[in-house]
Amino acid sequence: MPDGKPAGVRCLQLTPENLCLLFETAERPAVCRSLKPGAGMCGSSAEEAMERLAALERETEPGDS
Repeated sequence: MPDGKPAGVRCLQLTPENLCLLFETAERPAVCRSLKPGAGMCGSSAEEAMERLAALERETEPGDS
């Protein structure tokens, strides 16, 4: 996604199984490389992980200046 991924939009690089097509490649964005999966971030299910990721996106969304 050349201009970044908007909050709430599914990443184009995710497979139907939620695997990253760019994992361990130079093209993987720095923000994605900085994410450290674990129970605190991912919860106990794919649904919970997506809810937590959506919350992170909302919390870090740029505000109107």
